[in-house]
Amino acid sequence: MTDEDATRRPSRAERLFGGAAQPSTRPPRAPGPEAPVAVRRAALVAAVEAALLLGTALVVLWLTLTSDPDSVGRALAEVVYVGGFGVALAVAAAGLRRVAGWSRGPVVVLQILLGLFGYSTAFPGQQPLLGIPLIVLALTELYLLATPEARLAFSGR
Repeated sequence: MTDEDATRRPSRAERLFGGAAQPSTRPPRAPGPEAPVAVRRAALVAAVEAALLLGTALVVLWLTLTSDPDSVGRALAEVVYVGGFGVALAVAAAGLRRVAGWSRGPVVVLQILLGLFGYSTAFPGQQPLLGIPLIVLALTELYLLATPEARLAFSGR
């Protein structure tokens, strides 16, 4: 308490009902380990992919609402799947940035799925301008997570 608080006369409400509780002081959080450069870059690539997935979900939703799709249910399911993958990848990217042990597994699984989707889009789907960048991003992410410094960062988790 300061001198001002000691000399100030409590109000009637404070006398009847008691004063406001003092805010508790939280102990300072122990800083987590600093993420190595490869892990920070992997988090950046995952965040870019998450933004692209969420943007794709919004575009598909817009096209579904403004056009006449063959199956509205299938189109909306695609929006939910792509948006869900985008949100999961964004959360995992934040976990990578904090070097959270749980985050590496979902990122690897989503990279494998994105790589397979990129392959099927680029070659059997004959859309290489869409599929090859997905393959490159997925391979970049997997490489960054497989570097020795990234493996060491997650080894103690």
